[in-house]
Amino acid sequence: MLEPAHRWKLLVGSTVALMAGGAVGELVAGQGATGVAIVAVAEIVLLLTRIRHETQLMMTTHPGISPLQHDRFMTRSRRIASSLRDLRSAAGSLPDAVVLLDGQRHVRWFNHAAEDLLGLRRPHDRGADLHDRLSTTELAGWLQDGAQEPLNDVAAPGHPNRHINVTLLPFGNNQRLLLARDISHLTRLEQIRRDFVANVSHELRTPLTVIHGYLELIDPEDVPELAPVLGEMRAQSKRMGQIVEDLLTLSRLETQEHIAEERVPMAPLMATIRKEAEALSQGRHRINLENTAEADLLGSSKDLHSALSNLVSNAVRYTPTGGSITIRWRRTPDGATYSVTDTGFGIPANHLARLTERFYRVSSSRSRDSGGTGLGLSIVKHVLNLHQARLDIESEPGQGSTFSCTFGKERLLKPGGNDES
Repeated sequence: MLEPAHRWKLLVGSTVALMAGGAVGELVAGQGATGVAIVAVAEIVLLLTRIRHETQLMMTTHPGISPLQHDRFMTRSRRIASSLRDLRSAAGSLPDAVVLLDGQRHVRWFNHAAEDLLGLRRPHDRGADLHDRLSTTELAGWLQDGAQEPLNDVAAPGHPNRHINVTLLPFGNNQRLLLARDISHLTRLEQIRRDFVANVSHELRTPLTVIHGYLELIDPEDVPELAPVLGEMRAQSKRMGQIVEDLLTLSRLETQEHIAEERVPMAPLMATIRKEAEALSQGRHRINLENTAEADLLGSSKDLHSALSNLVSNAVRYTPTGGSITIRWRRTPDGATYSVTDTGFGIPANHLARLTERFYRVSSSRSRDSGGTGLGLSIVKHVLNLHQARLDIESEPGQGSTFSCTFGKERLLKPGGNDES
């Protein structure tokens, strides 16, 4: 029989472990319930192991135990079993789906949320191969590929109208823990936000066009005392119009799942981007072009032009007069990289991770002076995502910055041909 002190240690230890798991889950991934689930399942496994160990110990080392020893052992087993039931009940009541898998990814245990979100059924699916059980869903391919990275925003097998995020974690002795979280409410909120931005942008476009048109009709020479005011009003109305256009572009990219793929000749595109940069610079910078990749891209010509020229225009805006800007298109072991390097102000390291957020400013006053909308890098990120490419940023204050767009081999085409490069 467990001593009172030991019982309290077991109870307090289990409670503290659950609280610590929740805290770590919240800090690391913003998912406190996930941390609790992992700790709860771990404690279940440890208690089962302890029961099995003590049973074997009693049976092998003490074949002739006394009735008193037997009673103590049974009392201890009942208390451990009671703790086990409490832990299983806690894990079973979690809102996130929890599935414990063995080394062959057969289902050992799952909670009630897994029945609801993943469509698993008791007792039929206990011991079943999870890949076979989910073979008709988006999760099957993810599991087949090794499930190295979390799978975000997919339809729930148990409820096609709901959306989930899924993670597969290593656990115990060659076991896996599958966690699925219902994000349907977040998806709905995100859709509401997108619709709001798109609708407001459409509604603002017409009045801004009218205002800008009337301002253009007023000749500053007719009212010289208002010339500075008219100039500022024209500049600001033009900037507001550009913000609206960028918001509409972002709304389109966010809701777009596929692109119209076509050949994008990179040599003429880069020549066009260079001319645009020179026109924006008006001789204040040295614009260099290096094209050594000898490859075209497969993708959307319009969107790629928008994204790649955006990086160059940013470099022109944030590089002091006399600086240099280098545009490169070169091969890499994994594909090809388009990069823009400048000798501008540079960006502190603590800002780099947030640069692609909408309207994020490293320096508000400098951004206003440059005429930027604060949406350019968000557009770049979404365009690259549609092309399965990534954006890398390297920068050091006072030393300039390099923005690199890396495209995979599957996006490369031989110049003037139809085969992959």
